[in-house]
Amino acid sequence: MELTPVQRDILTALINIHRKEGRAVKGEEIAELIDRNPGTIRNQMQSLKALNLVEGVPGPKGGYRATGEAYEALNINATGETVVVPVVRNGVIVEGTTASEIIFNKVMLSHQCGGVIRILGNIRDFNVGDEVEVGPTPVNKLYIRGTVTGRDDTMSRLIIQINEMISVPKVSVKSVARRALRISPEVSLQEASKILVHNGVQEALVEGSSPGLINLTDITRALAEGKANASVGEVMTHGFLTIDSEESIYEAIKVLGRTRAGQLVVSDSGTLWGVVNAYDLIKSLTPA
Repeated sequence: MELTPVQRDILTALINIHRKEGRAVKGEEIAELIDRNPGTIRNQMQSLKALNLVEGVPGPKGGYRATGEAYEALNINATGETVVVPVVRNGVIVEGTTASEIIFNKVMLSHQCGGVIRILGNIRDFNVGDEVEVGPTPVNKLYIRGTVTGRDDTMSRLIIQINEMISVPKVSVKSVARRALRISPEVSLQEASKILVHNGVQEALVEGSSPGLINLTDITRALAEGKANASVGEVMTHGFLTIDSEESIYEAIKVLGRTRAGQLVVSDSGTLWGVVNAYDLIKSLTPA
């Protein structure tokens, strides 16, 4: 069903408010959220009723409610949670605002990339020259940072010059992780370093009743402290961060960024299976 941009904004606002409040929605609430004249909303509601996308709810607490056809028209799961795509203006998140659509243009130019972002909220919160950040989007975790170069109040759209953009593939951690190299806690640091270098890895799981993690940084630090005769078990890291193998790589990136850890141990069906580090994740974001 072909809907006008205004109709799509009205339906999206109606559904979002209803999901949050669990009641019929007044036209004035929609008008305030999408920064439209209440009279415009009333006129559009008549058209949406005729299309069987909206139904009226009578009484003092009445208003409007979206029909099942409205959810289908917007490709929204009628039972799912409301998805908000955050919008940040000059370093501050804009409350009550979400990006409902991102359109790219000028992608073939070598010196710049532009785009149009449809905003659900008060478009007048933004001005030319503002630095904006949009994302992440729910599926591909698309994140965009750019500068506002224009504003279309009628269509609730921001025209931006895109300065940075990244999209995280929707794949599991296990698809980019490496099966962990395993090493005995009794092995000397010199032997451990040889094993790591020979296998071309930075770290290994230390087996035993109390498993640990050893990496080249740990070994270098121990040697610098005069512990040349120490064993792996004496210098290994006993506590380490783990992540389930079915988690997305987006979650792994968030954990590493938040904790500044060098790597995560990947758990598969309750068993310590592999290792993933920042290099593995960066490589997964780069086309071969």
